[in-house]
Amino acid sequence: MRIFISLFFLLVFTIAQASTLTNKIVVDQFGYRPNAKKVAVLRDPITGADAADSYAPGANFQVIKASDGAVVFTGTPQIWNGGAEDVSSGDRAWWFDFSSVTAEGSYYILDVSNDLRSYEFEIRADIYNEVLKHAMRVFFYQRSGHEKLASFAGANWADGASHLGNLQDLNCRKWDDPNNAATEKDVHGGWYDAGDLNKYTTWTSNYVVELLRAYRENPAVWTDDYNIPESGNGKPDILDEVKWGLDHLLRLQYPDGSCISIVDADHGTPPSSASGPSLYGEVNTTSTYAASGAFALGAIVFKGAGETSYAITLEAAAKKAYDWAVANPNVLWKNNDVASGTKGIGAGQQEVSNDYQRLKYELRSASFLYELTGTASYDNHVISKYQDINMMQWNFAFPFQSEEQDVLLHHATLTANTTAAADILNTFEIAMDKTDNFQAVEQAIDPYRAHLKDYTWGSNNQKCSVGLMFWEVDRYLSSSKATLAMEAAEDYIHYIHGVNPMNLVYLTNMGLYGAENSANQMFHDWFKDGTDWDEAGVSAYGPAPGFVTGGPNPSYKVDACCPSSCGSAANNAKCSAVDLSDLLNQPKQKSYKQFNQSWPLNSWEITEPSMGYQVEYIRLLSKFVHDNSVVTGKEEQVLKTGSMRVYPNPAVDQIKVTGAQGKVRLFDAEGQLLNVFEGADFFSMEQYASGLYFIESNGSTAKVVKH
Repeated sequence: MRIFISLFFLLVFTIAQASTLTNKIVVDQFGYRPNAKKVAVLRDPITGADAADSYAPGANFQVIKASDGAVVFTGTPQIWNGGAEDVSSGDRAWWFDFSSVTAEGSYYILDVSNDLRSYEFEIRADIYNEVLKHAMRVFFYQRSGHEKLASFAGANWADGASHLGNLQDLNCRKWDDPNNAATEKDVHGGWYDAGDLNKYTTWTSNYVVELLRAYRENPAVWTDDYNIPESGNGKPDILDEVKWGLDHLLRLQYPDGSCISIVDADHGTPPSSASGPSLYGEVNTTSTYAASGAFALGAIVFKGAGETSYAITLEAAAKKAYDWAVANPNVLWKNNDVASGTKGIGAGQQEVSNDYQRLKYELRSASFLYELTGTASYDNHVISKYQDINMMQWNFAFPFQSEEQDVLLHHATLTANTTAAADILNTFEIAMDKTDNFQAVEQAIDPYRAHLKDYTWGSNNQKCSVGLMFWEVDRYLSSSKATLAMEAAEDYIHYIHGVNPMNLVYLTNMGLYGAENSANQMFHDWFKDGTDWDEAGVSAYGPAPGFVTGGPNPSYKVDACCPSSCGSAANNAKCSAVDLSDLLNQPKQKSYKQFNQSWPLNSWEITEPSMGYQVEYIRLLSKFVHDNSVVTGKEEQVLKTGSMRVYPNPAVDQIKVTGAQGKVRLFDAEGQLLNVFEGADFFSMEQYASGLYFIESNGSTAKVVKH
């Protein structure tokens, strides 16, 4: 009897999988949260390299349970925009909404008449939890000067500590005086910035700030089990990773407060094989302001986590850096510039190009220092210049200026100037109602449900930034569009997870974690062409899991020396090493190809990762990660989206509550009322034990973690 039952289920499974897999039915390959909006996109290519591969969807679509072939939902797809071609993707599209399917399990979408099916996906409350872990673990793989033991990195990506040899990061010398031992400085630590192995102070500071923002915005989802060396120490692993970055930044600061702008490192495959010397660059104003903001926010968070001594160190570093930058507002240094004689230091130009680009770091530093110290001069500094930010001048919010927008929105919750705070929030609300934001969602501009006006180098970064802008509507505004904003924000996650014209998950090597078609190649000095880490499924190992690749880039070009002026016959031959006919002259969203060849094909413009892309994705994804910390009835009763915000979060001695209406009530995790406050903005938490609490006012509820 048991044999018969086994054969029966094997037959059912075989029948369920008999349909042909197609790239014309695109879904989030990881899956969906049970109560989230769920829309599969059906695509008929009209323009682009795949134009000949047309598709006419049937009228009958089903959601099939993968385990037994059961039909759990049947529906008819709805044509997008009357059947018009979308110029950005070159596709005609239909939407198949299956949001009513909420039971947890593994599924696929079936076009019944064409007998075509999508990739499998899961519906589960914690569907993104493991994805977040792998995305965060990328920072561990990118650590400079840290051994990657197989027990943490996996045997395929184990490596020794890089850049700790003679004249490397432990005794690094100045870029213009490499033979002078007196210039030696310990600059070890930090993260490889991208596909190159260099470290840039401004960008490292950005990664620290974004990781800390992600932590503060949803502290309960960050756990201590990411399988990095610090896992199990009782502190969320994201804070361990942040400390790795902050410790590196502290080593880059001089006693006067100024900060070195760049550490140029030798390349190697794997990184531990790099044997050439490291060099450090000059100080500059931008890097010093940027580091100051990272130190200040670090001091806030680590003080809240009970690490008082470290917080004091960071606060002192933040103040020194800020004071130096205020006194030296125009110190510039270009690390890769022929005119200044520094060509060859680093890979990317870390110096900003104008005063406006430096302003965001200046205001960020002042804002976090105000939050940290309460000193009015910092608040006044931000308020004196906030109207110079383009969002305020143009009533326009867009992803290329997400940092300065983030600074203003957060400062609106802190400032003593209520008029300025209202001005910032009102302007943001107006800006989000513009063409490329809510109007794009409401008018269904993009068939893939993740509109981006301009696709450039690193477009996946901009996608995540737009998603965060929609999330910020829910966080900062009392908007009637809050629900729509959260649905829109999650659609940008779905785009990265496969709901795009490439039907590709833009994370590397995630086949073991639910993505059947993830990025298998990227430009990276470790995972380069021709090595064991070249291509997942082809080379011995492929790249490490979880890296966010650059994304579609219609401005991509091969080097101008191609096809016949690259210096030698061997170099000229490199111009045709890869067929690029499916990359060049494509619609915007199809301007992507999986390849990792270096010069002169310059694949870095398409597939290179960046910790900037990585942290933006991590911050957005963390908004939809399941919080397993509270499973009480009280959470179901009062945990709602509302206008109330609680700062700092986590808290130690007191909290500030904004957006409250009337009395403010404090509950513990079991739903017991602990206290009622009225007529104040600051509330004491000193008498309460560490743990999770709820702050409720007039039906609006926020979570706060007490350390």
